[in-house]
Amino acid sequence: MSSTESTTYHGFTAEERAAMKEHAQDQKKAARRSSRADKAAQEQQDVLAKIAEMQDSDRLLAERVHAIITTSAPALAPKLWYGMPAYALNGKIVCHFQSAAKFKTRYATLGFSDQAKLDDGTAWAVGFALTEVTAETEARISALVRQAVS
Repeated sequence: MSSTESTTYHGFTAEERAAMKEHAQDQKKAARRSSRADKAAQEQQDVLAKIAEMQDSDRLLAERVHAIITTSAPALAPKLWYGMPAYALNGKIVCHFQSAAKFKTRYATLGFSDQAKLDDGTAWAVGFALTEVTAETEARISALVRQAVS
């Protein structure tokens, strides 16, 4: 290692720490809910509230992505995951929307977990940058989500 390389660990960014705190709060709220129906209804409301809090450009994208996902794959249950709108199948996250503002990036992202059945050979994409939802983008998201839960 050269003398110019640093071995100092600087820890998590403020945004990463905030996401972890949100995740812990979400888990506590979920544990306090009584019935499965109450949990599902509240998780849907939590996702919609989180989307409503987003900045205009992120909010518009998130609203469209939410509508596409819930229409294309109704088996996916909306829930918060590290403070982000996410969609789960049998309690396991399949995909999530990450706003650009959350980690101060230049574009929002639609990400898929290893639970998503997007396998295509030996390498495939699991994250997609979003700057606008056009008819073409909507069709692609819909197809990806349907494939992810197939």
